[in-house]
Amino acid sequence: MSKSKANIQNGSCPVYKKCGGCQLQNMTYPEQLAFKQKKVERLLKKYCAVKPIIGMENPYHYRNKVQAAFYTDRRGKIISGVYQSGTHHVVGIDSCQTEDETADRIIVAVRKLLPSFKLSTYNEDTGKGFLRHILVKRGFATNQVMLVLVTGTPVFPSKNNFVKAIVKQFPEITTIVQNINNQSTNLVLGNNQKVLYGKGYIEDILCGCKFRISPKSFYQINPVQTEVLYNTAIDYADLRGSETVLDAYCGIGTIGIVAASRGAGSVIGVELNPDAVRDAIVNAKTNELKNIRFFRGDAGEFMQEASQESEKPDIVFMDPPRAGSDEKFLSSLIKMSPERVVYISCNPETLARDLDFLTKHSKYSVKKIQPVDMFPHTSHVETVVLMSKVNTTK
Repeated sequence: MSKSKANIQNGSCPVYKKCGGCQLQNMTYPEQLAFKQKKVERLLKKYCAVKPIIGMENPYHYRNKVQAAFYTDRRGKIISGVYQSGTHHVVGIDSCQTEDETADRIIVAVRKLLPSFKLSTYNEDTGKGFLRHILVKRGFATNQVMLVLVTGTPVFPSKNNFVKAIVKQFPEITTIVQNINNQSTNLVLGNNQKVLYGKGYIEDILCGCKFRISPKSFYQINPVQTEVLYNTAIDYADLRGSETVLDAYCGIGTIGIVAASRGAGSVIGVELNPDAVRDAIVNAKTNELKNIRFFRGDAGEFMQEASQESEKPDIVFMDPPRAGSDEKFLSSLIKMSPERVVYISCNPETLARDLDFLTKHSKYSVKKIQPVDMFPHTSHVETVVLMSKVNTTK
């Protein structure tokens, strides 16, 4: 038997084949890193040499955000877990090698509390029932825990007693939010929510800065590797203290705030999600930073307008979603002509496409490529790329 196959049979994940979340669990961790390195090299080495991938010392229980779907089977047994890849079939899971252990225990405890409070699970076919999903976020540095109960109805029987019961079991829970989602949708969170306990958000510390995290705001899932990722990006930016920095797709302001705290002259953040923008503004105030401001808007449209202005940024950080950037954004970036572009990518395929566009239609060349393993046991890989104008050394 090969070493890889032995990992499945002797490994500690009994639902590896059913779940589909960890595509590389049949490999040892060194084999996973080698696989990802080759993937990035195959797509990007034509631009410049790819540095060795940065892996984790302990590649387990790294996810600070855990969500679970709830379902009642034909025998009346309540099941919590994840949707099988590509389906809406719930695979029952009590613990996962990639998920935060506290979060997993909270989800199991909520599931066990439901019958005693006569709370049902939501049925997607009938549109009836109470609990649909649970979302748990934990600040690894602060140990603050947020519990989000996603319900199919705003009515929450015995709400106060339920909150008391779960907080008694887990005093580390600092806030509980009820999110109401009664729509037929693949989105986990709905538009309406109520704070049942605490402040409605948690805080965490990343790269020496404090960040507020709301139920809907994006925050990197693996804080250990996020520090590696962001420190690499800041290093590539080569901040000198007088430059203007644009943080496109800024989320709750993480990269921009770290840059502002590390000596950037001034920073502008752009983000479409209104919840994230609100958190970003608070985060800048919390960190007592006066050299950063945020705008709500589409990154591509903002870039298009900004490229017409006389004041242009010297450095652009771009951290787009998995689909990558669009030509509107990239064309505006070329017109804007910053000295350096630091591209943080979660998808090497769309990264290769965007780099192809930028190198063909501009005077930029790729100077550095650094893969980072943010999601061990999955096929995903993050990459930080530095682009500079052709005749510059940095």
